[in-house]
Amino acid sequence: MHMNELDSLVESAQQLFAQSATPADLENAKAQFLGKSGRVTELMKGMAQLSVEEKKSRGAAINVAKQAIEAALTARRQALQDAELQEQLKAEALDVSLPGRQRGQGGLHPVSLTLERIEGIFGSMGFDVAQGPEIETDWFNFTALNTPEDHPARSMHDTFYVEGGTPEAPNLLRTHTSPMQIRHAVQHVKRHRALLDAGQPMPEIRVIAPGRTYRVDSDATHSPMFHQCEGLWIGENVSFKDLKVVFTAFCRTFFESDDLVLRFRPSFFPFTEPSAEIDIQFQDGPLAGRWLEVAGSGQVHPNVVRNMGLDPERYIGFAFGMGPDRLTMLRYGVNDLRLFFDGDIRFLSQFQ
Repeated sequence: MHMNELDSLVESAQQLFAQSATPADLENAKAQFLGKSGRVTELMKGMAQLSVEEKKSRGAAINVAKQAIEAALTARRQALQDAELQEQLKAEALDVSLPGRQRGQGGLHPVSLTLERIEGIFGSMGFDVAQGPEIETDWFNFTALNTPEDHPARSMHDTFYVEGGTPEAPNLLRTHTSPMQIRHAVQHVKRHRALLDAGQPMPEIRVIAPGRTYRVDSDATHSPMFHQCEGLWIGENVSFKDLKVVFTAFCRTFFESDDLVLRFRPSFFPFTEPSAEIDIQFQDGPLAGRWLEVAGSGQVHPNVVRNMGLDPERYIGFAFGMGPDRLTMLRYGVNDLRLFFDGDIRFLSQFQ
C-alpha cells in the first residue's frame, strides 16, 4: 500500500465522519477505521511480513495516517457537541430587551392592618388577645350579657339565626364580640378558682377580643359582616377613670395624634351600667373639630359579673367595644365601608 493509499484512507475516514449526524453514528464510523478489525488495525497487522527497514518507514507512515484519522474524529466529535449546544441555546433563547415579568407583591387587608395595630397597642398595655367562635349560642350572645328575652336585638330583623341548637337556645351568628367577655372571664375564674375560694385576690382580667360579627344590615356605613374588638378589664379597683386613660392612650397611639380629645356620652347597653359612647375629636387634619363616635363602653353590669362566676360586690371593671372597620375608615380617610369588602385590587393595593 503506497502513500497515496494511506492518504485516500484518511480522506475516506474524514468523509465518513462528516456524514455521521449523531454521536452514535460517529462511534460506528470510528470502529470501521480504528476498531479491533478496523482498516488501520488491519494495516498494522499486515506489517509482520516486512523487513526491519520497511517496518520502520511503513510504521511511521501508518502512524501519521492514524493520527490524522484520530484528529478528524476529535474535530467531528467537538462539532457535534457544539451543534447540540447551539440547538439548546436557540430553544432556550431569551430576549434580554423584553420587560421583566413582575411578581405581584401582596399586602394585608386594611382592616387586618388595623386589627394588628389594635392588638399591638393593647398588648403593650398588658391585655391578652382572645379569639372566640363566630357561631355562638343564645346564652353567650344575649342571656349571659343581661339582654332580656323580649329585647328587640333578638328579633330576626337584627340577628342571623343558624341551624342547630334548640328553640329555647338557638344558635346564631354572633352580633357582637361581647360573648368573649363571658367566655374568657369564665375560663379565667376557673383557672384561679383556688385563690378565690381561699379569699385571695385574683389576677386581673385584661383582654381584648377582635373578630368578625354579623347583623342583618347593609348600607354605606353598615355591612352584614363587620369587625368588632371587645375589651374587658376586671379587677377589685378598676373605674371609669381607668377606662378613659386606657382608651385615650389607645386612640392617641392609633391615630398618631397626641392632642386628640376623648369624650364620654351617656348611652345604654344591657351589659354595662352606667354606659357611655366614646367620641374622639381630632385637632387637625380633614376631620378636625368634628366629634366622631368610635366605641361603646361602660362599667360591667353586676348581673354580667355574676355570670362570669365573680362577686359583683368585690369585682368591678369596664368593657368597651369598638369597630375596627370604622377606625380604618377614619385612619385612611375612606368614606364607604363597602369598599373594604368588594375585593377590588385597585382599592386594596393602596394599603400595601
